[in-house]
Amino acid sequence: MIGILIIAHGALGDSLIHCAAHVLGARPEHLEHLSVTVHDDPAVMLARARTLVRSLDQGDGVLILSDMYGATPCNIVCRLLEPGSVEGVSGANLPMLVRALTYRNEPLGTVIGKALSGGHEGIVNINEEVCHAAPRCKDR
Repeated sequence: MIGILIIAHGALGDSLIHCAAHVLGARPEHLEHLSVTVHDDPAVMLARARTLVRSLDQGDGVLILSDMYGATPCNIVCRLLEPGSVEGVSGANLPMLVRALTYRNEPLGTVIGKALSGGHEGIVNINEEVCHAAPRCKDR
């Protein structure tokens, strides 16, 4: 099983995990977050992240999701990467996380692809046409 770590600003990681647990009906195991604030020392956060990665790796690897490419959380991810073992994806959102969790028993490369597609496909311009096409929105 692929471990998943979210490294993000403030409470975003915790909120994503809470929402994913709601969607999936339970809090998934081997899923953690590391909150980064303006007051945190990046070196200390890197050490914490390394500890979390080690604890999450069940032998199949770890996917690290970060909120924004180029920001401090992402820079921490860059220092943790081990190709084929510890991989990272930026732009974390709920569809990305749920998709990664759903496919986490697949190889790490597959989970990365599913996370990316979930993130992209979860971004939709909500308009009348989309709402009329969605079965759950027709009763509005």
